[in-house]
Amino acid sequence: MTSFRGLVRRSALVLIAGLILIFSLLVYWGVDTLLHQYVDGRLFALAEMLGRLIQQRPDLIQLLDEDLLSGEESTVRNEEESRQLREAAHSVRLLSSDGQVVWKGSEVVPRPPMDPAALDRVRRGETVYDTVRAMDGSPIRRVSFPIVSHGGLRYILQAEASLLFSQKALTGLTLLLIIVSVGILAMAWISSGWLARKVLSPVAALSATAATISEPDARHRFVLDAPYEEFQQLTHAFNAMMNRLQKSRESQGYFVDYAAHEMQTPLTILQANLEVTLNKARTIEEYRDALINNLEQVERLVTLTRELLTLTRLAGDRTPVRRAPLELQSLLQELIDELRVLAEDHQITLSLQTEPTPPVLGDAQWLKQAVINLLDNAIRYTPPGGEVTVRLRATEEGVAISVEDTGPGIESQHVPHLFERFYRADFARARDCGGTGLGLPIVKGIADAHGGTITLETEVGKGSVFTLILPADKNSSPSIH
Repeated sequence: MTSFRGLVRRSALVLIAGLILIFSLLVYWGVDTLLHQYVDGRLFALAEMLGRLIQQRPDLIQLLDEDLLSGEESTVRNEEESRQLREAAHSVRLLSSDGQVVWKGSEVVPRPPMDPAALDRVRRGETVYDTVRAMDGSPIRRVSFPIVSHGGLRYILQAEASLLFSQKALTGLTLLLIIVSVGILAMAWISSGWLARKVLSPVAALSATAATISEPDARHRFVLDAPYEEFQQLTHAFNAMMNRLQKSRESQGYFVDYAAHEMQTPLTILQANLEVTLNKARTIEEYRDALINNLEQVERLVTLTRELLTLTRLAGDRTPVRRAPLELQSLLQELIDELRVLAEDHQITLSLQTEPTPPVLGDAQWLKQAVINLLDNAIRYTPPGGEVTVRLRATEEGVAISVEDTGPGIESQHVPHLFERFYRADFARARDCGGTGLGLPIVKGIADAHGGTITLETEVGKGSVFTLILPADKNSSPSIH
């Protein structure tokens, strides 16, 4: 497996090497261009000066051999012009308009003839630069300058200079760039290793701490002293994940223990009834009572299993809820009619109060389940003579279904845990009422699956109000009944 530290170092090295290569090529190209421009500029200045002298003094051509080749005293009247000609003559030649050598300096060696295309350009009055090779292979820069007289081309003046100095300068520059590049790359490799260790040390600390965490010390949290905001965020995210895992582990352990305890009671009763019944012969009535008692325990197990399966489906990756536009008033009215008999058996008044509300995006069957659970709790814990009221209204968040009872209320220490699985505020009374502690967690799961919320307002001695808030269907308008 590739090391991230090695990847960082290699990536930094490749990036810096690429930048150095681009920089070196640009420097080399720039210096090469400047040297060529310098040489070309000097050659052009020389050619232009000599051309101007020849244009002004045509008789200089006849005097050149006597003055420059023989070494005798010049008959040129302008001593400055004579000095300049002597200095430049070793690198100058004169050609006729057809490219034939008319005159050349004493040290000028034969050069390849001009290219016909270049000769045509000079005849048209252009100054042409080219590079030729000497007999020893060294490069020579040459300029061909037209000398015009009486409106026509009279001579072609060629001046040349060796490019050996430029080549030596470029060779030295290349060597310098290579040395500097190697030094920079070596420093980059060392520095990237130091930087990688410094930057990744918090990750190594997190890994080392994570490796030491075991089940007994799962409550341990990371403390990372890093000056980087990103690693602080990583630490907070890691600790948040540990908190969720710890909470999930505790919830799972509590869930398993409580589920086992809840199942153990009816199974123990079933076993005891069967053993007692089989100990001796019984009458038909005794057998019938035993079967009825066993059937109640089986129903209790079936209810518990069904609610566990419901919670499992709601907690899965793919929710079973299928949402569609739904009118809640008719749904609530139907539920009130169905549960009114149960409320009357408990001597409780059950009523419905509604306001115009928009449709919601919901699953009718699951929403019925949620409201039934809320009403079942309210009816179970409301004493005889009390009231249970269902209210439907529109809110800023969407549509709210409130189930209000006149029961004993819930103490504040129990409120944060009411929607946890198997949690019951009054364990003994809840067992007597036949509850499993899963009704409210199912309601919360249904609310979450619909993108809604479930809240509680309660006061000891006055009752409780559970409110289920569902998002309204934005594509529909409020329904008025």
